Amino acid sequence: MTGQFEPLQNDLLIRTAKGEKVNRPPVWVMRQAGRYLPEYHQVKGNHDFFECCRTPEIASALTLQPIERFAGLIDAAIIFSDILVIPQAMGMTVEMLDGKGPHFPDPLKTPDDKQFKEIMDRDVDVQKELKYVYDAITLTRHKLRGRVPLIGFCGAPWTLFCYMTEGGGSKLFIAVKTWIYKYPEASEKLLKKIAELCVEYLALQVVAGAQLVQVFDSWAAELSPNSFAKFSLPYLRHISAGLPKRLNELKQPRVPMTVFAKGAWYALDELCDSGYDVVGLDWLQDPAAAVHIARGRVVLQGNADPGVLYGTKGEITRVVEDMAQGFGGGKGGWIANLGHDSNILIMSFRHHTES
Repeated sequence: MTGQFEPLQNDLLIRTAKGEKVNRPPVWVMRQAGRYLPEYHQVKGNHDFFECCRTPEIASALTLQPIERFAGLIDAAIIFSDILVIPQAMGMTVEMLDGKGPHFPDPLKTPDDKQFKEIMDRDVDVQKELKYVYDAITLTRHKLRGRVPLIGFCGAPWTLFCYMTEGGGSKLFIAVKTWIYKYPEASEKLLKKIAELCVEYLALQVVAGAQLVQVFDSWAAELSPNSFAKFSLPYLRHISAGLPKRLNELKQPRVPMTVFAKGAWYALDELCDSGYDVVGLDWLQDPAAAVHIARGRVVLQGNADPGVLYGTKGEITRVVEDMAQGFGGGKGGWIANLGHDSNILIMSFRHHTES
């Protein structure tokens, strides 16, 4: 099924990510495929969230929904999946609870845990364990028929480590802070293992048909600048350095890579030198200031406050115009997006469609 795909008709995002001059900025939205769309619930039915991820036909259908609903307005599709499939592949149980989100019934507690030793000793076959993701990507590429490129993704090692130790989302992040400050060596060993799995996982997504990839460091804001430099940035760099090498070994072309470290505004300069083509920004960064810091080293992506989607169409227009002006107008060097893959998108869509 991984035969020749139809030629890409809209390559605006890829050209922009490569630093080329364009006529307008490409647009896509983090979490554009999901439960804010009525048709999502029709396709999902009674299936569990992770069952949807593990069923290529469902994951593909959900990926395509925003492309078809907003035909001509979105310049990319992003595969419907979840960053926590890697901890699952490593042998951890992850559930998606209604009204709560991801939940690990048995999170990692200390390096002396039997589970930690099993995870570190386990030789994870990423190709076998996550085959359903690759199948969904290949199926989606065929169904897209070249309309827009397809983005693959993974969670950053630090963010995955947070979930694996906290057991889910957190406000205080006591467990993961205990790990990095009490067991720094064990933490770094696990982070490196996760990073190695991320490289292979992303490479196999490209083999399956992904044309760009993004690394989501959703919990980067929980680290101080010094801790980010020790527990996040090295592993982000491991991925950006390792992925092109692995793709070359697999005789695959290099694809544009994006890093999105939410809340790590203090590390923008370092992220611009971290080996990625695109650096995603959250809404806490001023576009013009970010452009000044980046100095053309990377393409920037973002960064509208998702909260503006609660506002009027006039206010949304004003925010977008200000954002475009801050990023230099959009003839190159900028990919338009929200500043986070927020659940606000869900509620605001209902607000605007029901009002």
